[in-house]
Amino acid sequence: MTDLGAVSFGPGRLRYQTGDWAANALEKAAVLPRLHLAPWVGAEVPPAPDRESYVSPSDLGGAKALPGDGDDPETAKARGTSLHALLEYLPAEDPDRWADLARGLAPEGMDPAPMLAEAAGILADPDLAHLFGPDALSEVPVTGRLGAQKVVGTIDVLVVGDDQILAVDFKSNRVVPRSEDEVPEGILRQMGAYAHVLQQIWPDRRIQTALLWTAEPRLMHLDLNIVTAALGRYTSS
Repeated sequence: MTDLGAVSFGPGRLRYQTGDWAANALEKAAVLPRLHLAPWVGAEVPPAPDRESYVSPSDLGGAKALPGDGDDPETAKARGTSLHALLEYLPAEDPDRWADLARGLAPEGMDPAPMLAEAAGILADPDLAHLFGPDALSEVPVTGRLGAQKVVGTIDVLVVGDDQILAVDFKSNRVVPRSEDEVPEGILRQMGAYAHVLQQIWPDRRIQTALLWTAEPRLMHLDLNIVTAALGRYTSS
């Protein structure tokens, strides 16, 4: 016999006691019958199905700027992100707070004054007021199908009318194209993807796309045939 200690719990107290345990108790436990498990237990797990392919409208290949645009890509991206944020938040804020917001949104080491002046000039332009008024939606997420891929993107400004939809993307390029024929391929593909997705959402409305070149500022409407053709060059590549 093997004398093993055990703890038992009584009302409000613990008690240590010993008991007689068969010396071969563990040996008997080792020869207990095996459990009969379901056939699927231990079966090989099949590989997970391939995840659906996603693509961003701004990542369809092609150039995004004209030669001589100036800033290196990282600096241009940081400045563009800050300028986008200013155009999103300033319309709802008191102009007295704009300078503070610009300082908070400026990339580290970058002077916020030029970006604030650029954004303020856009917001003061009466020809652009409809892009920041009550009928305009900002930072609108959209999804749709592009062949076997799912398109996932965010439109800077969406103006929804009774019979037409206008999608506008802000571009902070320093070198601004003179016409839509000079717009870099990557930007045309991006706008073509937006038009393609919006047509799926609103099949009964006319879809328009435009670029707001912040450096001038100037709103450039794009021919649907041109952006559709650019998107076609992506899908056929």
